[in-house]
Amino acid sequence: MKLQNLLIVLLLSLFIVNCGSNNGTKKSDFTIKTNTKGNNIALGETLNVSLSNPKNHTITSTSFTLDGNPISENELLDTEKLGKQVIEATISYDNKQEVVKQNIVILNNKRPKVYTYKIINEYPHDITSYTQGLEFYNGELYESTGQYKESKLRIVDYKTGIPKKSINLSDSYFAEGITIVNDKVYQLTWREKIGFVYNTETLEKESSFKYSHSKEGWGLCHDTNTIYQSDGTEYIYKLNKETLAVDGKIQVYRSKGKVVGINELEWVEGKIYANRYQQDGVAIINPKNGAVEGVIDFSPLKKLVTKHDKLDVLNGIAYNSDTKTLFVTGKKWDKLFEVEIIEK
Repeated sequence: MKLQNLLIVLLLSLFIVNCGSNNGTKKSDFTIKTNTKGNNIALGETLNVSLSNPKNHTITSTSFTLDGNPISENELLDTEKLGKQVIEATISYDNKQEVVKQNIVILNNKRPKVYTYKIINEYPHDITSYTQGLEFYNGELYESTGQYKESKLRIVDYKTGIPKKSINLSDSYFAEGITIVNDKVYQLTWREKIGFVYNTETLEKESSFKYSHSKEGWGLCHDTNTIYQSDGTEYIYKLNKETLAVDGKIQVYRSKGKVVGINELEWVEGKIYANRYQQDGVAIINPKNGAVEGVIDFSPLKKLVTKHDKLDVLNGIAYNSDTKTLFVTGKKWDKLFEVEIIEK
């Protein structure tokens, strides 16, 4: 009986080795070699790439790409996107062609500048508002507030804190960030993978859109051609303004690694300003490559608002292009601050 069981075990083992362990992927005879340190390299450095060919295949041609763009074997990194990128080598040899890959991480080569602020004005803010998005448009302040059964979109008289218009979302939606494009308000929801489009004057809902490229929706902003969307990670997605399809993405990185928790977004004179969830600061991000070029320390502001049990984190950035000033608040804060940004 024991011998029979042993034979069964051996036969099953052979079956697993012969049928189950081969996943259809043949290990390549080639590997990509780089001069990175722990797969990390910084902008401003030269990336050296070469091919390891231990079996001495007769290679007729080799070409390299980084993030899908052709590179030389000695490539100066100056305009590349930051974060996790893929080097691909396309190798022609022995009348065959093969592609091998190598992951690297590109870091920023400069530490972020540190900014502080000067308070110009303080205005009342609805202490019940769980602020998710703020934006000025044609002189009006629009605000999106979150929480299930409490989510709203409103136009607010920022000098008094009193809503001029307000609509409630269905109890099943948790509202997130907003941006305003061509007289339309675009509003994300958190985990429902749907967004809504409203008329800027009436706040009447005109349409909706779905997103599947990210698990969650957090913040929105836009420039002339692109809508930018965050999802709480280090990624910011670039959406086509007309179709809302993903046209690309950047990864938010500094010199020491990735920056996660990217939340409410605001476009300010060519840069993306981003709240970081659970942090008391704002990151200033280069939209071309994801580099954190500056940080604004707003930590003292929370000491200036009324303390209560539901007081939450700094969140909400709106740039007023008429006054060239920034407006910031927080979740369940009773003040909206108009500030001027100053480099330390």
